[in-house]
Amino acid sequence: MVKLAAAKLAARTILTKNVIDRLRSEDDMKIGILAVQGDFAAHAARLRELGAATVEVRTVADLDGCDGLVLPGGESTTQLQFLQEEGLYGAIRKFSAAGHAIFGTCAGAILLATQVKNPAQDSLQLLDMTVLRNGYGRQLASDVFFEPCKLTSKPLEMVFIRGPVIEKVGRGTSVLAKHQGKPVLVQNGHVLAATFHPELSPDPTVHAYFLKLAANGSALAKLRCRS
Repeated sequence: MVKLAAAKLAARTILTKNVIDRLRSEDDMKIGILAVQGDFAAHAARLRELGAATVEVRTVADLDGCDGLVLPGGESTTQLQFLQEEGLYGAIRKFSAAGHAIFGTCAGAILLATQVKNPAQDSLQLLDMTVLRNGYGRQLASDVFFEPCKLTSKPLEMVFIRGPVIEKVGRGTSVLAKHQGKPVLVQNGHVLAATFHPELSPDPTVHAYFLKLAANGSALAKLRCRS
């Protein structure tokens, strides 16, 4: 009985993987990028280099058909106000609840956090972590560092511009990279956040990883819809 149950589970796992792979090949990846502030064009360029289509997101309708969403840098309070005024705040939370991947960089990471300090502000509360705004100071120039990262065997280039500090992460949040002892790249399920700017580095590692999350999340969301 135990062997039979194990065989059925293995067959179901293989079937699910095959369906996911087929869904990936049938549909081109389309990633939405919040286009309010920050270098959203650099995110788009990197994602297109990796083979994904991109769309600028400024309205709820722009999210339709997207497999994932990028929240770029900028000023988090301004972006939060825009999301709330345009109805995107609730739409993004529903987008995440459906299983779609979201990637926030710098200000985008602040928007994803469950708690924001220095000063306190509201957020999307999609990733279990506490973030300090302007945690590395209000530097005007970029600071570039190379640090170990679980996504690659070589040091990852990290470009910081007035980056926030991730003070602590929740139990379900994985730390993928650190700088000065603090998490700078974290993940909780299909939600990914970086306090640096991978779009400003020639290294595509982080965006490539996000596309994998988006592909998996989109495929599983479609499976749920079909069942």
